[in-house]
Amino acid sequence: MTDLSGTLNDNNLLTVAFYNTENLFDIYDSETTNDSDLTPTADKRWTLKRYGRKINNIGFAISKIGMLETNKHPALIGLAEVENESVIKDLISSNHLNPFNYQYVHFDSKDERGIDVALLYNASVFKVETASPFFIELYNNAGKPDYTRDILLVTGFLDSVKIHIIINHWSSRRAGEKETEHKRLAASNKVGDIIATIKSTDSDAKIIIMGDFNEDPSSFNIKRLVDGFQLVNPMTALRTYSRGTSNHNRQWNVFDQIFFTKNILESETSHIQFEKADIFDANFLKKSNGKYKGSPLRTYVGKKYHGGYSDHFPVYITLSIKLPAK
Repeated sequence: MTDLSGTLNDNNLLTVAFYNTENLFDIYDSETTNDSDLTPTADKRWTLKRYGRKINNIGFAISKIGMLETNKHPALIGLAEVENESVIKDLISSNHLNPFNYQYVHFDSKDERGIDVALLYNASVFKVETASPFFIELYNNAGKPDYTRDILLVTGFLDSVKIHIIINHWSSRRAGEKETEHKRLAASNKVGDIIATIKSTDSDAKIIIMGDFNEDPSSFNIKRLVDGFQLVNPMTALRTYSRGTSNHNRQWNVFDQIFFTKNILESETSHIQFEKADIFDANFLKKSNGKYKGSPLRTYVGKKYHGGYSDHFPVYITLSIKLPAK
């Protein structure tokens, strides 16, 4: 059995993270999306003050991910549930992220709620080469398009090492796990197509897949990718009875995951070396009391404002960069 713990004995460490930010919306009612519940006059009273607190909270959380291992802010952060370019700009300009050289990649999708995925990156260590969104073709029972968030592919150079990053937010189980299974299968198929296309031109391509998959590591739609493309999913060992990335009906799941091609694990052939995977569930991100103590401290529970962070904990991997000897 391969040891995925790593030794963390290399000072040149970087963090790659993923965070579902739970409805990082501005306060304005969009004419093209279903976001009217997050406005100042709606029942939730989504005011500028509450929005500012949310931006500050998410920025603070991001700045701390992987700090224990690397002593620096993350190099790459995949995001889910960001409404638009405006909220991303506010996020990277916030007090806790503004000192760092963060830039972003984002495309508007046709998602009915207006939520997208995005990539934040430290421009001092990552250079974007190309970026593309991938549409998932879905239809409802009436045969009409059922729009969801796109999958984002970003290719670039991490300390001169070329990598491909695929960011996902697969369809939720809100209407029932089996009733929505076909949607996540379609997303899984799309990710497989993206990986196959990358590998058709570079069989040794280094690929990192991340996202909120609304599936645990053991689910069919995840395992078919991991097994079919011989990937490594270090998140498999992170779920326990008392720990995960999200909690529903007092049951933990690890829907948020980061997995990758084996050449990121094999130290003899890779200049990017996987060291560690973990859930970032620091105490400040958790409810501190009550029957849901230890679960994510959310912004809202139903329509009640709690002023927290997100209904998901971030996940991250630590990488060491081993540049070839001159």
